[in-house]
Amino acid sequence: MDGFKALKISPKVYWVGAVDWGVRDFHGYSTSRGTTYNAYLILADKVTLVDTVKPAFFGEMMARIKSVVDPSKVEIIVSNHSELDHSGSLPAAISALKPEKVYASKMGQLALKNHFHWNAPVEAVADGGSLDLGNDKLVFYESRMLHWPDSMVSLLAGDNVLFSNDIFGMHLASYERFADELSPEVLEQEAAKYYANIITPYSHLVLQFLSKVKALGLNPAVIACDHGPVWRKDIGRLADWYGKWAKRDPQGKVVVLYDTMWGSTERLANSLAEGAHSAGARVKVLPLHSSHRSDAATELLDAGALAVGSPTLNQNIFPTVADAMTYIKGLKFKNLIGASFGSYGWSGDSVKQLSALLKEMQVPETAALACQYVPSEDVAAQAFSIGVGLAQKLKG
Repeated sequence: MDGFKALKISPKVYWVGAVDWGVRDFHGYSTSRGTTYNAYLILADKVTLVDTVKPAFFGEMMARIKSVVDPSKVEIIVSNHSELDHSGSLPAAISALKPEKVYASKMGQLALKNHFHWNAPVEAVADGGSLDLGNDKLVFYESRMLHWPDSMVSLLAGDNVLFSNDIFGMHLASYERFADELSPEVLEQEAAKYYANIITPYSHLVLQFLSKVKALGLNPAVIACDHGPVWRKDIGRLADWYGKWAKRDPQGKVVVLYDTMWGSTERLANSLAEGAHSAGARVKVLPLHSSHRSDAATELLDAGALAVGSPTLNQNIFPTVADAMTYIKGLKFKNLIGASFGSYGWSGDSVKQLSALLKEMQVPETAALACQYVPSEDVAAQAFSIGVGLAQKLKG
């Protein structure tokens, strides 16, 4: 006996997803606490499955479904989002459950076809459209680019449950299915990490989505997202977090990212950090030989300044720094100021390349400091002054 059971989250809705305790990388994002792939079963007159799970967890999902209903009773499958951690089991689910209908957004219909190269009858639903389930109904709202073109959310009107797909999610494996059963500090930390690493590039669309929810008068009793816990209490906290992170108001925090070969760039990093701290800034120093790119992105979520340092290796930025900066560039953080620094032996290309990167990222650079070989006391003092300058500029 496998022991997998569904869990009731509202009068008609059961969680039938899967817990992935072992995943530690999600598209370059370090998932140190694992994750869940959440699928939901609606026991309405027309039994409906909302989303599926990553293919390796199909058996777990089916066992949970079987714990509450004969799988042959499932008449409808809704795909809110076509990314394969949610749609990967869809072909197997269609084969096993033989639903009468499969629904997705218009863009989801196309994405599923391109994923699976099938002719399965997926019916597109309109933004604001609804689906009669007999004793309840689902209402669909597009949430394009949060975080794929096909994304939509679905509201079960009677139970007032919002199936939000990847919006409001987090990568967090646990036996506790509800957010109120978990540490508030862990919740905010993992929600922030998820937002920073996945949602940040679409922050302007987050604000539009929150406005849309308000204009429609939606006030869900439960938010059932596709990763992490289900929210049934204090839901306003989620909207407040997303609103705050989306606005990207500069804060008095300096993030110092660097790597070093023989300790010279590290000395500059530490001097700069000390200067910023002495001038009243909150400072986070992340040596990239021991810090993950996704943790750097998370620290930038509430930062006003990014100082990045690299030695020169083969006329290039050091590999760990190049990796982190490429990743951060794609996240399109707004309202940052920056500085670059580094030590070199002869060509001195790294600081020039970092300055160019900051410019491409539309991060105004306040200073650039290149040092040949080991920093002197005077050069270390210059780095300290750069840190002071960043902190003072953040104070306005």
